[in-house]
Amino acid sequence: MTYDANRRLLLTPVDREGAERAVLLRRLDLGLRPEPYFDAFADRLADVTGAPYAMVNFIDENRQFFAGLHTPDGTRRGGELGATAAAGSAGPGAGRYMARDHGYCPHVVVRRKALVLEDVCDYPRFAGNPVVDEIGIRSYLGAPLLDDRTGLAFGTVCVVDTAPRAWGRAGLTTIKALAGELMEVVRGRAVGL
Repeated sequence: MTYDANRRLLLTPVDREGAERAVLLRRLDLGLRPEPYFDAFADRLADVTGAPYAMVNFIDENRQFFAGLHTPDGTRRGGELGATAAAGSAGPGAGRYMARDHGYCPHVVVRRKALVLEDVCDYPRFAGNPVVDEIGIRSYLGAPLLDDRTGLAFGTVCVVDTAPRAWGRAGLTTIKALAGELMEVVRGRAVGL
């Protein structure tokens, strides 16, 4: 559990399954490199939701990896998301890696439930997250990629915007359905393991 010393707010939940998830992701050959299929899926997420940024995110015990990435300008760089983007050279979402204590996907993975934040600044627990100031994220919609055999969450599918968004029930239903669809592909990799 990490806390911001000045605000004393919980920023990142404790992930007791990170090591187990990392082993499984490696066995399935997921979260190690960008994959065209996942990039295309992220493009579809953005198209369906109308969001400028979309990701297929696999989370291990140390970091987040965007195996699928959609940005408005089409860049899909391999670097870390954070200071470079904040400095304006890459823009939000341009990197493939992000620290575990940045963003909202770690919350989705630990909770195993979808998360809708129409304006992150409306929620003190989430407003203090580094992605708000460093990257400019203002809204988030994400759902876990759940393994129905083990109950383990591999990662998430998510979309973000730099402006508040009214995702609503339709957005929640859509992101959950798309997460389920992508898990069919992930399950296909697990056959025989």
